[in-house]
Amino acid sequence: MKNIRSFSKNELITLCEALGQQKFRANQLWEWLWQKGARSFDDMTNLSKDFRATLASEFSFPTMTIANSQKSSDGTIKYAFRLDDGFLVEGVLIPTSDRVTACISSQVGCSLSCTFCATGFLKRERNLRSDEIYDQVSILREEAAKEYGINLSNIVLMGMGEPLLNYSNVLNGIERITAPDGLAMSPQRITLSTAGIAKMIKKLGDDGVRFNLALSLHSANNEQRSKIMPITDSNSLDDLVEALNYFYEKTGTRVTLEYCVINDINDNPFEAEELVAFCRRIKCKVNLIEYNPIDLAEFISSSAEKIQRFADYLEKNRVIVNIRKSRGKDIDAACGQLANKLA
Repeated sequence: MKNIRSFSKNELITLCEALGQQKFRANQLWEWLWQKGARSFDDMTNLSKDFRATLASEFSFPTMTIANSQKSSDGTIKYAFRLDDGFLVEGVLIPTSDRVTACISSQVGCSLSCTFCATGFLKRERNLRSDEIYDQVSILREEAAKEYGINLSNIVLMGMGEPLLNYSNVLNGIERITAPDGLAMSPQRITLSTAGIAKMIKKLGDDGVRFNLALSLHSANNEQRSKIMPITDSNSLDDLVEALNYFYEKTGTRVTLEYCVINDINDNPFEAEELVAFCRRIKCKVNLIEYNPIDLAEFISSSAEKIQRFADYLEKNRVIVNIRKSRGKDIDAACGQLANKLA
């Protein structure tokens, strides 16, 4: 049966009329699908029982469910979401005193094989549909209110998978999350993180997206970056500079460079110099992130002192830089640690 959430609003109007329903029923159905958080046709209480039964007999309504959750000592909560075909993806709620950020996934597994990332050791099973991307935010918004008593304020696509390899579903999901007749969240509070696919970064610019863009850089030297991020072999740093400048020209949005500081890998003076040179070629700011260990790699994080020295060098060279503290490390919920350990 066809997924009811694959229909546009106009297609729902045509569908309702074909089923002998008045046009306004399509608007009610749309509200249940995208605004009111319905999880089944039975939830749609202002539709008649007969109409709901007809919908249930002719259309599928697959939804995501929470399979498990785990709470960190710092208040971060990791969730395992069960998809309708049995696969799992993970998402995270990260609270501060005045806001809550949801970290969501875009694929089941990943195909990029970044050597410092737990998801990179998983097989890519499939892309998430746009309704599954929407569901993560819808569920985590409810969980934020329940767990913290604070509205969900920010969304980062920094979970499992590479968003730009699931381009149309990701953009359609974000459209439903930000639309006035969806969850009505501000696109300026959404950040998409990519490992760096130059042609798709340019496409983001051509499509005039209004959300923020982050590049997982982790080294500004092609040879070193290629060792930890094989995607560099097909998307060189020069390619990325060209794409990021194109994106900025089209959108006016400054990119954030994410840089996990790994001991004796990318924390030396040479790497700092390379990063400064890279930053001078684009409009950007830098987030330095302490590396979070995973079972399948032998990397360790640089010391706080080395990270601070690295940041000081960037600041001295007029690079905007922030040091980000990892959250949820004790439950494998921090950056680079998502690996479907919750079952």
